[in-house]
Amino acid sequence: MNSLQTTNNASKAIGDIIEAHGPVVIIDCTRLPPLRQALYTRFDHTTYLFEVHQHLDERHIRAITLHGTAGLSRGLTVYDTGAPLQVPVSKECLGRLLNIFGEPLDGLAPLQHDEFRNIHSKPLPLSEAIGITGILETGIKVIDLLCPFVKGGKTGLFGGAGVGKTVLIMEFIHSVSAIHKGVSVFAGVGERIREAHELWREMQQAGVMSDTLMVFGQMDESPGVRFRVGLSALTYAEYLRDTLQKEVLFVMDNVFRFVQAGSEISSLLGRMPATVGYQPTLTSEVAELEDRILSTRQGAITSVQAVYVPADDMTDPAVSAILSHLDTTVILSRDQASKGIYPAVDPLRSSSKLMDRQTLGDRHYSVAQTVREHLARYDELEDIIAMLGVEELSEADRLIVTRARKLQRYLTQPFSVLAQHSKQSGVSVPLAKVLTDCEAFLSGQYDNLSEGQCYMRGSMQD
Repeated sequence: MNSLQTTNNASKAIGDIIEAHGPVVIIDCTRLPPLRQALYTRFDHTTYLFEVHQHLDERHIRAITLHGTAGLSRGLTVYDTGAPLQVPVSKECLGRLLNIFGEPLDGLAPLQHDEFRNIHSKPLPLSEAIGITGILETGIKVIDLLCPFVKGGKTGLFGGAGVGKTVLIMEFIHSVSAIHKGVSVFAGVGERIREAHELWREMQQAGVMSDTLMVFGQMDESPGVRFRVGLSALTYAEYLRDTLQKEVLFVMDNVFRFVQAGSEISSLLGRMPATVGYQPTLTSEVAELEDRILSTRQGAITSVQAVYVPADDMTDPAVSAILSHLDTTVILSRDQASKGIYPAVDPLRSSSKLMDRQTLGDRHYSVAQTVREHLARYDELEDIIAMLGVEELSEADRLIVTRARKLQRYLTQPFSVLAQHSKQSGVSVPLAKVLTDCEAFLSGQYDNLSEGQCYMRGSMQD
C-alpha cells in the first residue's frame, strides 16, 4: 500500500465509483471531499490513488487517477486520505531517484522520512521572501557574460533535440555543487523512459548524483502524474532550501509537457478549450508552479526550466505564459551547434533581466554590450563575406569580424560532465577572468592569435 495512506488511520469510506472513463472516474459520495483531496481505492491487493478535480453536483465528483487504471470497475469503494497528496521528505533523499509519491525508482530501500509535506502548499508570504540578490555564477563563460542567471530567479532553456540541452543542464548541476556547494532537484516531466535512464546513468558517471534528487513522472503515466510531478519535485526543493539552508538548483525538463498534461486533464473534465486549443486555466496553472520558486534569508531556489517551443513559435500561448515568469532566456541554436560552437547558446537572442548597469556594474555591462555589438555586426556581414569574401570589407569591419570570430570561439569551453567522453578535462571560468579576457580581445591584445588557439579552452590567462 502507498506510504501516504499508512500515515492516515482515520481514512473512511466516502463513496463508490459509478463511472470510469480512462484516467477519469466519477464517484458517488456520501459527503463531498474538497478539491485536490487525495482519495484511494483497493482492488486485488493494489491501491489506486485519485485526486479530486471537479464537483459535479451535491453528490458526485470527477477525479483523476494517479496510477494505471487496469482493474478499476464500477462499485469499488473509495476512501478519503484526509489530506491532499503528500510526499515523504528527508535529508536522505539526495542521491535518490523517486516517483511522484516519493517511492523509489532506483531499486533501493524506501526513503527513511522525517515528515510528510503537502505538494499543494502555498507560496511563502512576501514578508519571508527576498528579491533578486545578484547573479549566480555558473563558471560557463557565455552564460555568465551575456545572459547571467538570477540568484533565486528563473531561467528558461529553449532548444530542440540534439543541441546540448541535457549536457548544459548536467553542467549547471555540477557547477552548483562545485562552486556553491549546493544541491539540485531534477523534475522529469513526461520524460521518455530511455531518456530518464540515460540521464540517471550519466549523472552517476559525472559524479554529481550524490548532491542531486531526481523525481520522474514518465511519458507513459497518467496525465495526473505528469501534471503534478513538478509540484512534487518542488516540494522537495522547498524542503532542502528550508532544512539545509543552501543554494538549491531546481531543474524542470520539460515544462511544456506540464502544460500539455494540464490540457489533457482539462479536456477529460469537459472544459471548453481556449486560445489555440489550450486549457482556459493555462495562466493560473503555470503561475501556481512558478510562484512557489522563491528564496528566503535561509536559502535560495534557482530554477532552470527546459522549454519546448512548438513549431519554433515564441508567440505560442503556452510559451508566452511561461516566458512571463522568467528572468533569463537562454536560446540554444542548431546553427551554432552545426559550427561546433558548444555550448550552442545564441548570444544575440538570449537575454537576461539583469542586463543593466545598476545590477551588473559598469564594467560587466560595458564589456557584455561591446561583445554583443561585435557579434551582431559579424552576423550582419556573414552574407556579404560568403558572397564577396572578407577582402571586400572595410578595414574597420575586417577588424570587427576577426575579433568577433575569436570571441565566438573563446565563448566555447569543455564541460566537466563530458570529460569521460571528450578526453578533455572540463573547465570553470570565474566571471572576473571572463571580463578581463574579453577586454583584451576587444582592445586587440590577442589579434595575433589564431582562432584555433581561442577554441575550447578556459581563461586566456591560464
